[in-house]
Amino acid sequence: MKKLFALLMVCGFAVAFVACGGGKAAEEAAAKAKADSTKMADSVAMAQKAEAEAAAAKMKADSTKMADSVAALAPKKK
Repeated sequence: MKKLFALLMVCGFAVAFVACGGGKAAEEAAAKAKADSTKMADSVAMAQKAEAEAAAAKMKADSTKMADSVAALAPKKK
C-alpha cells in the first residue's frame, strides 16, 4: 500500500510539473494570437469601409440617373 501511495504521489508531482511549465511559450502564443486577431479585425473593417463607399457611390449614381431621367421627361416651358 505504501508503494502504491508513493507511486501515486510521484505521478501527481510529474503531472503538476508538466501542467505548470511553458510560461514563456504560452505568453508568446497569446501575443501572436492577439496580433493575428487584431490584423483580422483591421482587414474586416477595411473591407466593410470599402463596401460602404462602393454602396454610397452606387446610390449617388442611381439618384443622379433618376434625376436626369425625370428632368428629361418633364414638359419644357416655352
